[in-house]
Parts: sequence; C-alpha cells; structure tokens
Amino acid sequence: MYLKTKITPYMWYMKIIVNDLMQQNYTYFLTEPMGENFAPTFKPELTPPEMLSLGVFEGKYLNDCKNEFPLSWFIKEKLSPQKANPNCNYFKVKSRQSLQIWRQKGWIIGPDVRGWFQWYCRYYMGRRIPLIDEIQINRWRQFKRHKSQIEKNCIPYDINCRKKQRQALLQWAYNPFI
Repeated sequence: MYLKTKITPYMWYMKIIVNDLMQQNYTYFLTEPMGENFAPTFKPELTPPEMLSLGVFEGKYLNDCKNEFPLSWFIKEKLSPQKANPNCNYFKVKSRQSLQIWRQKGWIIGPDVRGWFQWYCRYYMGRRIPLIDEIQINRWRQFKRHKSQIEKNCIPYDINCRKKQRQALLQWAYNPFI
C-alpha cells in the first residue's frame, strides 16, 4: 500500500506498508527516487522489472507482493502461482535454493524475509537501510565471480553454455547474455 506524505516542497517521501503472505505490517519509507542514487559500488546490469520480465525464480517470487511493487513489474506469463515452475525461468532450468536453505545459511538479512531480490526491489524503489544495503551490495559484488566463470569457459554469446549459472546471474541482476 502506498501512502504519500509531503516532507519538503522539493521531495516526497512515500510510506510503504507491507501485508503479504510472509510479512505483516512491515513499514518502510522510500527516500530516494526509483532507480536512482545507488551506492557507488552497486551497478546492477538489470532492473527488477527487467529481471521479472525475463523470467526468474521459477515464477514464484513476489507473486503476493503486487500491493508493494508496481503492477507493471508482474507479467502473467512469467508467474507460477501454484508451485515453482522452471519453465518460467528464461533459461528453463531450476537455479535457486529454497528459502529454507537461505535461512539455514544466514542469507536472510534484516526485514527482507525473501532474501536478496526482495532487498534489491526495495532498494530500487528507493528504500535505504545503510548497514543492510552495505551487506547486500557486498554479496552482490561477490556473485560476479560467476560471470567470470562463464566468460572463461564459454564461447561468447553461447547462451546454451552453463544455463544454470546464467540463470543465477540473471537472478542477481547481472547480464547473463555474455
């Protein structure tokens, strides 16, 4: 749910109240314009709507979050409301670990109960939480090693080479079409 509150004549802060299947009454504020003012070390190659339109997370991610994020981000053909479906992924492969494993490994950080991509969506929208942002940006930067592995082991633009790794790159906002 979006609530606008005028703070200054030059800036609007938007209050977001989250009520979905995994989070109830979580409130945050958008303090930056959407898609702008990222940390200097965070340069994602894809936006959340681009990622969703290409097909990520087997169509199961954020299906119940249509009140939190713009409806234009959700493409019906890329969603799988009943169960995870690898055919919804761009590379048609399963390339994710369960949320249970993410929890066990301590990869769920702060209020983003669904993990990195939920953090990225909220960051992209304009939410900032400096300590959590720093942790997640460092995790994103570390994931770049997978891009180097594809560049080292595949003929350029052969998207059939290392499909799982390419799908994982896509799910971390890196361009998998290298």
